[in-house]
Amino acid sequence: MPAAPDLFSYRKHWAHKLGTAPQLPMSRAEMDLLGWDACDVIIVTGDAYVDHPSFGMAIIGRLLEAQGFRVGIIAQPDWQSATDFQRLGRPTLFFGITAGNMDSMVNRYTADRRLRGDDAYSPGGEGGRRPDRAVIVYAQRAREAYKEVPIVLGGIEASLRRIAHYDYWSDQVRRSILVDAKADILLYGNAERALVELAHRLAKRESIASIRDLRGTAFLSRGRPEGWTEIDASQPQTERPDRAHTIIRLPAYEQVKADPLLYAQASRLFHLETNPGNARALVQAHGDRDVWLNPPPIPLTSTELDRVYELPYSRQPHASYGEARIPAWEMIRFSVAIMRGCFGGCTFCSITEHEGRIIQSRSEASILREIEEVRDRTPGFTGVISDLGGPTANMWRLGCRDPAIESACRRLSCVFPDICKNLGTDHNPLIQLYRQARALPGIKRVLIASGLRYDLAVRSPAYIRELASHHVGGYLKIAPEHTEPGPLALMMKPGIGTYDRFKTLFDQYSREAGKEQYLIPYFIAAHPGTRDEDMLALALWLKRNGFRPDQVQAFLPTPMALASAMYHTGLNPLKRVTRAGAEGVTLARGARQRRLHKAFLRYHDPANWPLLREALKRMGRADLIGNGKRHLVPAWQPAGTVGEKGPPPARRRLGGKGPRVS
Repeated sequence: MPAAPDLFSYRKHWAHKLGTAPQLPMSRAEMDLLGWDACDVIIVTGDAYVDHPSFGMAIIGRLLEAQGFRVGIIAQPDWQSATDFQRLGRPTLFFGITAGNMDSMVNRYTADRRLRGDDAYSPGGEGGRRPDRAVIVYAQRAREAYKEVPIVLGGIEASLRRIAHYDYWSDQVRRSILVDAKADILLYGNAERALVELAHRLAKRESIASIRDLRGTAFLSRGRPEGWTEIDASQPQTERPDRAHTIIRLPAYEQVKADPLLYAQASRLFHLETNPGNARALVQAHGDRDVWLNPPPIPLTSTELDRVYELPYSRQPHASYGEARIPAWEMIRFSVAIMRGCFGGCTFCSITEHEGRIIQSRSEASILREIEEVRDRTPGFTGVISDLGGPTANMWRLGCRDPAIESACRRLSCVFPDICKNLGTDHNPLIQLYRQARALPGIKRVLIASGLRYDLAVRSPAYIRELASHHVGGYLKIAPEHTEPGPLALMMKPGIGTYDRFKTLFDQYSREAGKEQYLIPYFIAAHPGTRDEDMLALALWLKRNGFRPDQVQAFLPTPMALASAMYHTGLNPLKRVTRAGAEGVTLARGARQRRLHKAFLRYHDPANWPLLREALKRMGRADLIGNGKRHLVPAWQPAGTVGEKGPPPARRRLGGKGPRVS
C-alpha cells in the first residue's frame, strides 16, 4: 500500500490561535463571538447541523478546525436564490458542498418514486428542506453568491455520481456530477486525506486548477499530462506499463448513454480499479473534456481514525434548533462507530463504492473513551449503548493476513463466492471489546444493531454465544436478502444454508442464556436476477418459518452500484461483458411486476391477495390458492379490503436496512 503523510502532521494554519468553537458557527453573530472576520471554509449541507461524528459535516468541519482553519456551516439553505449562501460572507479558501449523509434523491423519494413526506435529517423530521440533486443546486447557488470562490464537492451524493451513472429517478444515464455542478474538484469516499492537503495547499496560494495529484479526487481536464500512458479499456493489451502513471480510458459518457453494453463494461472496469493498493487513474470523456479520477485514498490508520473521532464535538444538534427533534440524531446519539469500510461487496449496496473494501478500525481504548463520553455528556442516557458497529457489526479488525496480497488483490468481495483463505476471521478481539464496553461503570447494556455478517459469524461460535448472551435486545435483524441461488449470486450474498447454521447457533445460545430471542430476517424484492418463481419460493419459505413481514423493501438502484448496472443494462457486469458474449439478467422493471414481488413478501396482507391469485394461476400454481395451511393465499377476499394495488407501501424506519417483521 502506498505511504501517506499522517493526517495531523501538517503545520497548522494561523487561525488555530483563535481556539476551538463550542459549535461551528451558522451565523455572523456567532462568528463575531469567536473573533472571526471571515470563514476560511464554508460547508453547505442538506442535513441539519449536528455536531456529532456520525454526521459528515461535523467530521469535516472539526477536522479542518483541528488543522487551524475557520469553518462555518450553512445547513439546509434556502436554495431559491443565492442570498442564504452569503450569510457567512465570502470564504477565504473554498465552499465545501455536500447533500448530507444521504443522496438527496434517496432521501426524498421511495423505491416507487413517491415523494417522502418526512426527512430524518431535518428539524422536526420535516420534509422538503432540501432540493432534488442537492449538490448541483447548492454548487450553482454558491457560484452565484461568490463567483471566484472555488467549489469543492464531497459526501455520498457526489461520491456515487463521480462518473457517468444510471439515475433511477429520471431513468437515464446522467453525466458526472462534476459537469452539472460546474465544480472545481470532487473528493470521493471518506475524504479526510484529500481535504486536509487541499486546504493547506490552497492556504499557500496554490491555484485549485493546478492541484491534480491528490488521491481520492476527480476533476475535469483537457489532454493527458506528459509521462502518462493511456490504455483504452475496449482494446486488448499487449504491454504492461507503469501502473502508477497509467490511466484507463472508460467508454465516454455519450457512448455509455447510448449503449447499455458499454455501460456494463464501464461499470465492471470501474469496480476493478477500486483497491488503493493497485488502482489506476480513470478517465471518461464528457464532450471535449475528460472526467479524471485519481486512485482511491489511502485508508486511515487506527491512530488517525481515533483522532478524527475524538475531535471536540459537542455531540449535540446546533443550539439554533432549540427543542426541535432531529430523528437521525436521536437514533444514533447513544451509539458508537468502531470501524469503516466493508469487504462484503454486495452488489446492491453503496458502502463499498464510498468507503472502500479495506476495514479501518478504531483502537479499543478510543472506543471505550467515546462510550464514556456518551455516558457523561449525552442528555437522556439511561445506561444503554444502542449500537457498537459501523457499516457492519463484525468486521472490526478483520482484513487480509498479508499486506502484499491485499495490495495486489482485485476481487470484488472477500467473502463471495466463498470466504477468502487469506482473510482473517478471528472474532476474539471483538468479543474482548464487547466485554470491556459492558464492564464500564454506568453502562448497563451494549446492544449490537448494525448489519451482522452471519457468514463470518458462523466461523466463530464463541462470538455468536457472546452476542446472544449479552448484546441482543430480544430481536436481532439479519439480512439473508433472499433464499434462492439465482438472486443471491447476483447480490453476491451467501446461500440460505449459512443463515440456517447461524440461526441454529443463535437459538442454542439464547436458550442456554435463558433468553427468548428472535432473528428478524429481511429481504429485497425485485432485485436483478429475481424471477416471479424466486419470489414465490421466498414467500413459501416465509410461511413455513412463520414470518409475516410488516415492512418490506423493493430494490432501489443507487448510482454506480453493480446491481444498478444490471438493472439498467440487463447484463451481468460480474462477468466479462463483450459483444461476442455477455450474460443476461432477468429484470423486474415494470411497476406491476415490482408490486407483485413486494406482494409475495407480504403474502399475508389481504390487499395483496387478488394480485397474488392472478399471478399464481398464471404460473400454474393455483394449487397454492385455498383455505388450508398448505396454501399461500385464501380463495376468499374479506369484505372491505383494498384491491390489487393495495395501500401505499410502508416506509422503512430510520436505521433499519430492511423490513420489520412482526
